[in-house]
Amino acid sequence: MKILLLLLSLFLIPEPMASEAPVNSSDDDRIQQLVDHFNAKGVDIKPLLDDERFALVEKITRKFTRSAERRIESLDDYKKVIGYDAKKSAIDTFYSKYSAELKAAEAEYGIPKEVIIGIIAVESDFGKNKGRYNPFNVYVSMYVEDHRAKWALAQLEDLIEFAEKKDMDILSLKSSYAGAMSYAQFIPTSLKRFWVGNELYHMPDNINSVANYLAHFVNVTGSLETAVLRYNPSSLYQSAVLALAEDAESIINSEP
Repeated sequence: MKILLLLLSLFLIPEPMASEAPVNSSDDDRIQQLVDHFNAKGVDIKPLLDDERFALVEKITRKFTRSAERRIESLDDYKKVIGYDAKKSAIDTFYSKYSAELKAAEAEYGIPKEVIIGIIAVESDFGKNKGRYNPFNVYVSMYVEDHRAKWALAQLEDLIEFAEKKDMDILSLKSSYAGAMSYAQFIPTSLKRFWVGNELYHMPDNINSVANYLAHFVNVTGSLETAVLRYNPSSLYQSAVLALAEDAESIINSEP
């Protein structure tokens, strides 16, 4: 029991308030590399860096190495940490509200509506959790700390392109510590490639985008179970999503 309480204290959901630190001189060279990189592409990111809302996320690398999927081995413990029972209890209300959109997405993309429910449940607790970080700050911080810097740079490029296309204020966006956004928790590369619709915080757009994403990877891998792993490469995550999907199927089929 003590071990479980310790795990819960480390991985409470929603995430703790973002811890941000001002830019210091030791970071200047890395940030200047970003400025030069985007200048070469004809993009000026200095207004974003000069904005009072910009701040580096302190110890961003540590947040990745302490994720629940890395630290927990038992599915039962993982379910407790993500609040599985509460998510299961919320399925009926969510389905009652969005049944038409879920059925339409299933028909269009060939993805079971129950799996879409499972993804949105685990990712954002049916839209309750948007994240407490800013994706631009996250990816700049990753680059500065040299944690998956090449990947972070690609995410920055796609984030800026997506935000410009959708006329969004980048620094007003909310994300997880990994820079994943909205109820579907898409990183910028996935937003750019798979997002359906124009509103990040419109649940029907999230439902369709999850279905679109999974449909692509079902086509690539030939397996829905493997497609769920492409969403998050953790067997614990996969098991929790698919278990919620089974629960959703039982709940939906029991309705009059």
